[in-house]
Amino acid sequence: MLYSKSYGLGENLVFLHGWGFNSDVFINLTNKYKDQYRITLIDLPGHGRSDNVNGDIDDWRDEIIKILPKNPILVGWSLGGLFAIKIADKIPIKKIILIASTPKFVKSNEWEYGIKKSDFLNFSNAMKNNLSKQLKRFVSLQTKNKEQIKIINNLINKYPANIQALEQGIDFLLNSNLISEFEKIKIPKEVILGANDKLIPIGIKKFYSAQKIPIKILNCGHIPFIENDFSF
Repeated sequence: MLYSKSYGLGENLVFLHGWGFNSDVFINLTNKYKDQYRITLIDLPGHGRSDNVNGDIDDWRDEIIKILPKNPILVGWSLGGLFAIKIADKIPIKKIILIASTPKFVKSNEWEYGIKKSDFLNFSNAMKNNLSKQLKRFVSLQTKNKEQIKIINNLINKYPANIQALEQGIDFLLNSNLISEFEKIKIPKEVILGANDKLIPIGIKKFYSAQKIPIKILNCGHIPFIENDFSF
């Protein structure tokens, strides 16, 4: 069973978090927007308070769909962006907003907007060897906001992801290619990128711009929503 919790009243807005984290990473955004939206936070399978889900990315997607409110705006950060795309390709969704995310994370001959496979594997192996320590180090490199660093570090300690989910998530990030699915989605899309993001090359703005998707670029790293000037 997946963990979810809702706050506020209004149009449905759902947050999907990234690899190794949990939905509490969005607590500041929840407090900021709960007077405008009915916000639903979901812990991905094996992350936070959610049970594991065996299978592939479609199995994870199907479990998320079971607990989604009707016709929501989906906000997907990093790995969560893959699920926003997969869900929007499967059921009616009002809009998707991708934060520091991409339909294909790893660079290939036909996709220049990813990171090298070797760099990705080095990053993921370091994370797996000491998840809590490496996630905290990763967060500290994304912002100078010490208050936000402290908040996120506390939630990393409180709700760690388990090994099975981490392995599955790495597989999804390494092998998923959702470019065609993303291009076929006809609902409104928005993208928010960090100019200093080491995981999502800023050059991907060319891909999004070619599809006339509104893009916001912030002077930050891979976690744009912890910056004080972040907004949709």
